[in-house]
Amino acid sequence: MNYATDFKSVKDQVSSEEWQARVELAACYRLVDSYEMTDLIYNHITARIPGTEHLLINLYGLLYKEITASSLVKIDVEGNIISKPDTDYGINKSGYVIHGAIHTARPEVTCVLHTHTRAGVAVSAMGCGLLPLSQTSIRFHNHIGYHDFEGPAVDLDERERIVEDLGAHNALIMRNHGLLTCGPSVPEAFNLMYQLEQSCRSQVDAMAARTELNVPGENVLAHTAHLYQPGTRRPYGVLEWPSMLRRLDAEQQSSGYPPYWH
Repeated sequence: MNYATDFKSVKDQVSSEEWQARVELAACYRLVDSYEMTDLIYNHITARIPGTEHLLINLYGLLYKEITASSLVKIDVEGNIISKPDTDYGINKSGYVIHGAIHTARPEVTCVLHTHTRAGVAVSAMGCGLLPLSQTSIRFHNHIGYHDFEGPAVDLDERERIVEDLGAHNALIMRNHGLLTCGPSVPEAFNLMYQLEQSCRSQVDAMAARTELNVPGENVLAHTAHLYQPGTRRPYGVLEWPSMLRRLDAEQQSSGYPPYWH
């Protein structure tokens, strides 16, 4: 069986738009690893190739820190593989069940992230859901959906319920499961996931302190949440992205893994 991870570059075989999407998505995988939001080889991040209905997704079997631009698989929204590296690795069915549904229903969405972090799963199991305990978490006040657990996401019938529960939001807590974010670009979707993860970690810490929690008034919550919505001030994630890439470049020098841009 062929499980090698040193994949031949496809830069000269794809359009410049597709290559840019591949590089950004590979960087996103590496950043999720850098910020400790991975779950072994599980989970998935997808990105739409500009001007097409095709998506990019990871090979099921690679660590996030191993993923490169050339190792990504091109699929359609139904999960049919258009092209992939010469390897026995395939794709995770949940990737296109969850992601394909959102990309189909929300054409403005370029990137979808899904995680199973310790803090994210913990909050997903709380009846109270995400509480507005910090400036970071208040960003999601009335701007996050909830989807009840139906078992591993391999049933195509679940797709319409995921889309309905996400609604017009860009963040979703999947009960007893994990977190999901999406956005009009890879940088924006990553930033939203980072903020959602930090919100969950802060909530778990605050609740573990077993003290009375302070929640601001509704007028403050609504005002604060509004200031973080797209179009109010700036698209969060875009300004931050170059610094995120500089972090990866610095880490790459000592990682021993192929560069994400390969």
